[in-house]
This record gives sequence, C-alpha cells and structure tokens, in this order.
Amino acid sequence: MSHKWYVIHTLTGQEDRVKASIESKITEGILKDNVFQVLIPTEQVSEVKDGKKRISQRKFFPGYVLVEMDLNDDLWYSIRNIPGVTGFIGTKAKPTPLLDSEVNHIIKQTEERKEKPTPKVIFENGDSVKIIEGPFVNFSGTVEEVNPDKGKIKVTVSIFGRATPVEMEYWQVEKL
Repeated sequence: MSHKWYVIHTLTGQEDRVKASIESKITEGILKDNVFQVLIPTEQVSEVKDGKKRISQRKFFPGYVLVEMDLNDDLWYSIRNIPGVTGFIGTKAKPTPLLDSEVNHIIKQTEERKEKPTPKVIFENGDSVKIIEGPFVNFSGTVEEVNPDKGKIKVTVSIFGRATPVEMEYWQVEKL
C-alpha cells in the first residue's frame, strides 16, 4: 500500500487542534506507522493596523487539513473520531486521495507564499483609496496602476487642484 494525501474536513477554526491531535497520536505511537505528514497550507499576509505593518498567517483552505498516510479502516475510524473532524473529502464510504499534481501545487504555493507576504487587500485600477501612512496621509485618490510583485500601487491624488500620481506601498492605503 502506498501512502497518499487525503483531505480532512474540520469545523472552522479547529484546523490547528485537529493537526495537534493527529500529531500527538503519532507521538504516542498510535498512528506512527501510517501517518507521515500533517499539513495546514498557509500564507503570510501583510496588513497595517494602528499604523503598524503586521504579518500574519492565513489558511489557504479554512476548514481543511491535509494528511499524508496509508489509509486503512482503523486509521479512517481513528481520525474520524478526533474532536473537530467532520469527515474526509470523498464519498461517505471512501475518502478520495489527492492527485500528486494537486499536492505538489499546494506545497509549491505554500513555499512561495512563506517567502513573500501577500497583501490582505487586493487593489484594482479605479479603486478609491485613502492614504493612511506617509507624507500624503488623509488624502484620497484613485488607483491608476497596481504592481503586486513589488506590493506597490500608483494612486492619483489631487494636490492643490492638480491630479498628481503618487507611488505607495499596499499597506500605506486602505480601500474606501
């Protein structure tokens, strides 16, 4: 039997508790021969609160935990009975494993997003924004250009009655 990745559905907000329960059962030796990895895909997200830039973790798939394992009936039963687990993805009788390509894509995304925090808010051309940080604080403007790779946007603000383009970082503005 070869090990595959399965998706466990959890109650919202219970992902970390379910992961910890599975890992403690591995440590206790109950699941150690059948479970190889437990993963909650996350990304780093940047935002500004109270004028301070903060980096936090956000789950890609809230309510889901990925587990690499050799699934058998005992293991299926053991995991199903962990508090917070509502079931497996698949049919009621048989969980469906993820394809290798799906798992590789998720792991790659997780690795990439650990390196570079993504903004919590996504901006588009034409959005109205208020500048909350920097020399143009409290000015309002319109997004003219978005550069997500650099986390910067070009905002046109009216200064002395003239439309002036100003380059800002994502965290320096908020949507109106």
